[in-house]
Amino acid sequence: MVAGQGSTIVAMQSPEPDARSTLDLPPGPWTTVLDCLAARFPRIDRETWRARMRRGRVLDAEGRALAEDAAHSAGLRVHYFREVEHEPPIPFEAEVLHVDRHLVVVDKPHFLPVVPAGRFVRETLLARLTRRLGNADLVPLHRIDRETAGLVLFSASRDSRAAYQALFRERRIRKQYEALAPALPGLAFPCERRSRLMPGEPFFRMCEEPGTANAHTRIDVLAREDDVWRYALEPVSGRKHQLRVHMAALGAPIAGDRLYPELGVHADDDFDAPLALLARRLAFVDPLDGRPRSFESRRRLTSR
Repeated sequence: MVAGQGSTIVAMQSPEPDARSTLDLPPGPWTTVLDCLAARFPRIDRETWRARMRRGRVLDAEGRALAEDAAHSAGLRVHYFREVEHEPPIPFEAEVLHVDRHLVVVDKPHFLPVVPAGRFVRETLLARLTRRLGNADLVPLHRIDRETAGLVLFSASRDSRAAYQALFRERRIRKQYEALAPALPGLAFPCERRSRLMPGEPFFRMCEEPGTANAHTRIDVLAREDDVWRYALEPVSGRKHQLRVHMAALGAPIAGDRLYPELGVHADDDFDAPLALLARRLAFVDPLDGRPRSFESRRRLTSR
């Protein structure tokens, strides 16, 4: 750990693990970690970073708090604890469906982020679950959008984490979603959508571009309910906003979607009109003991 070379280590003041983010410091002209952080995150002023360091909110890779004069070194791993002054409350609770030594399965409500991001730190699934179960080693094995409800699988142990992460990386886990969207009577089902998804404008949206496909979704119809159909969606790949973009591209944007096909006017969350997308099922062969395992959400999508 390079921080020991001419820098000062102060006592850690036990910041909460649920808001932690990690940064490997990039190369640059900075003398101290503080200089680098202030340049890397210009929206956070230098005095705010200095105050966080004084309170033990910036740590080295071993969990020791870094002082203001800690030396910068490219590649140095730094953990910092995000703080949001006015964090909007999320008035919905997740349901824990399964807990064992290695895995935790949670049924997430709409509007609750999985991990800290943007204006949310404590009002996240990871933060709530860490406090509820008292397990600081919890790590989500995958993520679903804040607007999406349904199943999220967490690793509960560092010892077995890599084995479960491989399920997602090697596509050995079956993920099934359900969505409400406009009818597509002119399309034969089941069908598949393959396209190339790339970051769009603004930066938080995705778009389809010409080129080799990197996103693949299987689509079927579960029920035809007048002008709104209930669809079964199975993402073969796992690109950001994949299901939302693919359904919109077919001419059936998911009900309640304020990003696709067009970006809606920014407004506060409408808790009465959530995105009608649910992570319904997860199924896989357990890499530790070889037994088949499956989990299903208890939530239900309802049209307004």
